[in-house]
Amino acid sequence: MSRSLRPDAVLIQAVIAGALSFAHLHDLAEAAGQSGWKAWAYPVSVDLLLVAAWRRLRTARRDRSAWTWFVIALTASLGANIATAGLLDLDHVPAWLRILVAGWPALAFLGGTLLVHSPTAPATPAHPVREPAAPEVEMDRADEPAPAAAVPELAPAPQEPPSTPAVPAALLDHARKLAEAHRATTGNPMPADVLAARLGLPAPTTAAIVAQLQLA
Repeated sequence: MSRSLRPDAVLIQAVIAGALSFAHLHDLAEAAGQSGWKAWAYPVSVDLLLVAAWRRLRTARRDRSAWTWFVIALTASLGANIATAGLLDLDHVPAWLRILVAGWPALAFLGGTLLVHSPTAPATPAHPVREPAAPEVEMDRADEPAPAAAVPELAPAPQEPPSTPAVPAALLDHARKLAEAHRATTGNPMPADVLAARLGLPAPTTAAIVAQLQLA
């Protein structure tokens, strides 16, 4: 209970500033020829327009009309505070100021009406609205595609035997000399793997050499 009744420095400052501004607006309106309850209605009109413009700015900060009326109400409040600070002779108020004070009610009514009844942009939903999914269509057996016609299997084409690589004559002579030297030394024909190792050639070329040596 004591915490809820504890005074707040900011709230007290706001009350004091509002009361002073309220009194200055009243004094200026009374000096401009508005007496009685009318002089007290001017501060209420200015403050209400200021609050309405501020509430509008909280919901639509890009609204130029809200900024315009906020500046007009703030100028009226600040102007009254400055005018009653000794810069203006309140006993001899100029005619243009009397005109401004007299025309303020109509201006404040127009501004308040526009601020209250101006349409606001719809708020964007936090989550996007999902469209309903299209109903699934069941296919009957009649709608299923017909199976493709069976393709008869073809017999594999006969593969041609790999062609025997051509052997240069000089290489063939060299292989023949190696084979004859091996026969003269050992008395036996030279094996194909030994010949391949001595020549250092791939298997197809060695096979071709062996085949030609046997035919020779």
